[in-house]
Amino acid sequence: MTASLDDIVANFELLDEWDDRYRYLIELGKSLEPLSEAAHNDANKVRGCASQVWLEARREGGPGPQTLLHFRGDSDAHIVRGLVALALAIFSGRPASEVLATDAFAIYERLGLAAHLTPQRSNGVRAMIDRIKRDAGAAAAG
Repeated sequence: MTASLDDIVANFELLDEWDDRYRYLIELGKSLEPLSEAAHNDANKVRGCASQVWLEARREGGPGPQTLLHFRGDSDAHIVRGLVALALAIFSGRPASEVLATDAFAIYERLGLAAHLTPQRSNGVRAMIDRIKRDAGAAAAG
């Protein structure tokens, strides 16, 4: 992932039209590091998404709340892949305690995504964030 969360927020603020923001989300998805075919497995599949989504978590250091979490992800839908990229920008490379304390929904609200996603996509975003938080909780607990 090359774009930082700050870069993503700044770019969203420059784009006035929602078609342009959707195109930007698709571009973010294209920038994701490819997920291996082996990682497209049932254990990494996120339940509750209308599209197929996979999240792979890797721990660094720990165990405990300072364990760094690194995430990789993929989806079979272009916009959802962009939403995965946004979630990774929010959470990947951060300590478990910070992941647990981060309000990703506030970030989605700030970007205007909460009002412009279909209910199915919003449920999928919630499922992704819940999965990431579960991984962080498990890492923090050791």
